[in-house]
Amino acid sequence: MAGIRDKVREFALSLPETSEEHPWGEDVAKVSGKIFVFLGTAGVSRRITVKLEESHAHALSIEGAEPTGYGLGKSGWVTVPLRAEGVNLQLLRDWTEESYRIVAPKRLVTELDERRDASRT
Repeated sequence: MAGIRDKVREFALSLPETSEEHPWGEDVAKVSGKIFVFLGTAGVSRRITVKLEESHAHALSIEGAEPTGYGLGKSGWVTVPLRAEGVNLQLLRDWTEESYRIVAPKRLVTELDERRDASRT
């Protein structure tokens, strides 16, 4: 279980100007002081939480996925199991990036796009 979580964490922290903090005893990735992915506790967590718009309905269709508690679900946050049918590392990375793009300042989204364009040439 920790393997896929650690890979999602590594991916999240590779995005422009991200940092990791540990509020409430769990790992979160932030950009510009705002959380874009809740990773839970290392070695324990079996789920991640991301903010989604385009993929929101798809994420909620995954068995075991649910709108995030504490009122976050009303703002598009979804908690998804790391190991459910139809969930793989690439999908979790896509959702993590979508969440980042929603939360990050536009200049950092532009920087991410420029990185992607440069890596394709």
